[in-house]
Amino acid sequence: KLLNRDSHSVIVASHRGDWRNFCENSLEAIDNAAKMGVDIVEIDVQRTKDGQLILMHDPKLDRTTTGKGFIKDTTLAYIRTLHLKNGCNIRTIHRVPTLEEALVHAKGKVMLNLDKADRYFDQVYELMKKTGTTKQIIMKGTKSAEEVKKQYGDYLKDVIYMPIIDIDKPNAIEQIDKFISDMHPVAFELLFKLDSNPIPPTLPNKLKGKALIWYNTLWDTMAGGHDDDMSLEDPDKGYGYLIDKLGARLLQTDRPQYLLTYLRSRKLH
Repeated sequence: KLLNRDSHSVIVASHRGDWRNFCENSLEAIDNAAKMGVDIVEIDVQRTKDGQLILMHDPKLDRTTTGKGFIKDTTLAYIRTLHLKNGCNIRTIHRVPTLEEALVHAKGKVMLNLDKADRYFDQVYELMKKTGTTKQIIMKGTKSAEEVKKQYGDYLKDVIYMPIIDIDKPNAIEQIDKFISDMHPVAFELLFKLDSNPIPPTLPNKLKGKALIWYNTLWDTMAGGHDDDMSLEDPDKGYGYLIDKLGARLLQTDRPQYLLTYLRSRKLH
């Protein structure tokens, strides 16, 4: 659906896996999201002192593990001794996975969106090839089309790369046009703070048949207030607005089961 720019249904991405029930960025969080039927699991990548890529959002270990300190100053051997903490800051039995472990674990089950991973593109690409997951991974970033082409070059023939565009910025449309002409991305991740912005409603027609539209419903300043919280009160005003008015065909959520239930009730998933 993603590669075909299929606009007949909505693709669901679960932020950091199913972190309300399992530790964020854990294999268990990936598993549970996949079991409930999400299409994409977003995970975060950091690199250790000895050059190993692990799953973790923060640059420090303190919030999500029983350890302390910066990941860049810590070896994988030390991180292997730690336990993950859940969303209530309670120690669990679960451990910090490496990116390679996550790729092998998710292979054939669910797509992965690697956040913060474009910093280590060369290393990530080698792991994709090693694990046979190249077409299962979405890479994203905020760099311009010129920077992306210069930095990643031939990788773009194999890798699904999705630009992130802040449509509150004055050059947003120019950047979108440049990406469409130079790289033909399958989708754009779009950000805007207020729904008084006149640009978002114009984009479905502009991008029709060229690229899908991805919005984040994680918090209110990412999609003009039409977030998970608004959707809990009225899903038509939250998710429905993004789908029907703004042409969203990918939604990233912190409440995957709630979004899936809504989409299935509308026969959109």
